[in-house]
Amino acid sequence: MQQEREKEKTAAVQRMQDYINQYGESENFDFDGLYASAGYSRRHADRIFKDLTGKTPQEYVTAIRLSMGAEKLTGTTDSVLEIALDSCFQSHEGFSRAFKHLFRASPREYRRGERAIPLFIQYPVSHYHVLLNHKEEMRMDKNVNVCMVTPKDRPKRKLIYLPSKKAEEYLSYCEEMGCEWEGLLNSISEKFDSAALIELPDFLVKSGFSKIAAGVEVPLDCQCSLPEGYESAELAECTMLYFQSEPYENEADFCQAIEDTYSAIEKYQPQRYGYDFAYDLAPSFNFGAEAATGAKIAVPAIKK
Repeated sequence: MQQEREKEKTAAVQRMQDYINQYGESENFDFDGLYASAGYSRRHADRIFKDLTGKTPQEYVTAIRLSMGAEKLTGTTDSVLEIALDSCFQSHEGFSRAFKHLFRASPREYRRGERAIPLFIQYPVSHYHVLLNHKEEMRMDKNVNVCMVTPKDRPKRKLIYLPSKKAEEYLSYCEEMGCEWEGLLNSISEKFDSAALIELPDFLVKSGFSKIAAGVEVPLDCQCSLPEGYESAELAECTMLYFQSEPYENEADFCQAIEDTYSAIEKYQPQRYGYDFAYDLAPSFNFGAEAATGAKIAVPAIKK
């Protein structure tokens, strides 16, 4: 009975997230429609939404709109007022005040590249339960999907990362370190690729810490200010081999897509293509999976 209640609670919040994804960027967003999508009273829907996302629906919608505005600050030359109005705020002052409250930096500071900010990333609540269930119901008879492998040469560069003390994978990392890292690291415009869960090489693992961290690669001259706890290190030039799985139809299959990609890496023979794996030089990057594109994982290699 308890399991069924939790399942329905998750489904209701997922319906609310889906409604927000569809209508949240519109200035005519209707909260009555949001609560109708949940199928519960406003009071109960607010409570279960905050239980599972950590934010009220109002806070959640505001975070989405501010993150949308932040992307326009670095991706366009629009004025702050234009961006504020496009982000469903009534004034420059209201947008700037809300922006600084959420991101601990002003729009101007972020636009000038002085500081990374924790852009809000929407995590479907249903995915968390898929991860929990998948840990308990590992499929042993897997058919590994085809993976495309793409080499990308990397120059000497800097790794910006947030190490953990005891994490072993994504779920335990987020339980220990929270999930703010993804939005914050993705706010760094100079990054080579999006933020990812990484497995550190031995030379970057400090005593009392695990090999699991979150990070991005950036140019050596990147000077972005980061919160306490983040580390940086120089990486030698190498090639990153990107393994990309096939797309999949069922959103709940993202765990399996990632596992299949790791299985493909284990079976891959880089020597046949002029490479050797080089896990001692740089981290491996787990970028996660999306139904439309499949799973993406990058591992370090050197040319023979």
